[in-house]
Amino acid sequence: MSENKFSTGVSNVNISGIRKLFEAAGPNAINLGIGEPDFDTPENIKKAAIQAINDGFTGYTAGLGIIELRNAICDKLSRENHISVKPNEVMVTSGASEALYISLSALVSPGDEVLIPNPGFLAYNSIVRLLNGKDVSVNLKEDLTLDIDDVLEKITPKTKAVILNSPGNPTGAVSSKSDIRALSEIADDKNITIISDEVYEYFIYEGEHVSPAQFSDNVVTINALSKSYAMTGWRVGYLAAKENYVGQILKVHQYLQACANSIAQKAAVEALAGPQDSVVRMKNEFKNRRDVLVKGLNDIGLPCVMPKGAFYAFPEIKNCDKAAETLLKNDVVVTPGTAFGSNGIDHIRISYAASMDDIKKALAIMEKVL
Repeated sequence: MSENKFSTGVSNVNISGIRKLFEAAGPNAINLGIGEPDFDTPENIKKAAIQAINDGFTGYTAGLGIIELRNAICDKLSRENHISVKPNEVMVTSGASEALYISLSALVSPGDEVLIPNPGFLAYNSIVRLLNGKDVSVNLKEDLTLDIDDVLEKITPKTKAVILNSPGNPTGAVSSKSDIRALSEIADDKNITIISDEVYEYFIYEGEHVSPAQFSDNVVTINALSKSYAMTGWRVGYLAAKENYVGQILKVHQYLQACANSIAQKAAVEALAGPQDSVVRMKNEFKNRRDVLVKGLNDIGLPCVMPKGAFYAFPEIKNCDKAAETLLKNDVVVTPGTAFGSNGIDHIRISYAASMDDIKKALAIMEKVL
């Protein structure tokens, strides 16, 4: 079949490097390649979903999402993020992935530029390319956080947005309050939009989480319940922004998705408003795993900056693609750094959202075969 049958955007995008390795792994492989908490969804959240089914709450909802959930999100953003939004400035989405796609769709025309951390989450540049925009790489500093000076240098008249991801994927780095304030000032001065991906905000081990929307109105804040509440398969996320943004983004959402899953929305209300002890337990366990993993990596000669957040380590290793392939043959799944951008070369991403036993077994295999 001729390639010209397909759009330029889809032809410029590759299959996810994370998913490709995940699906190639054998049934007994130790999977340190995918960012999915190895915890079950808390019982109170499951019960809320079951109650919704029993109540027959199985139809369409408002496009923005059910009002109970949007109110809960407003309360959460005010209490924890110092962001003041009204319910009509919140949209419930099918995970953070949809929120990213529809936000960029509302902003990016063909040829427009979006500044993206390199290395950064692989969906960012793929979405921009699908929209026939231009992804522009922004370097990271030695601590693996976004280089604000490089952001300023890369802005052109075609720049529409910059993506911020703190805590970051694949690095686990947490941007400082001063850097985020500086980025917010740049967004206001240059009239560009910050897309702030905050899905790992509850998993910070050193430092603090800072949302740029507390400093600027030129921000779309994106979050999800997938990581924080072990709800990856429930596909419920949200975005918050000023009304002029949400009104335009809603147009894309209506034709792409109509509304998020009704049952998952009811469960999400319970997640946000109910007990938070499960989040604390996950955070503490991830920190313990991080400490063991990073020490183990450094001990076997794979230098690794200590990740301050998320559940990823990004150690240095030569020939990262070959290293990932070698480990896959030995039943350990990691992701080569090149999946996250050209600056990811000579690194691999390791997810420690896996059991402590699996982490220790993987370290032993790494020491043997690398």
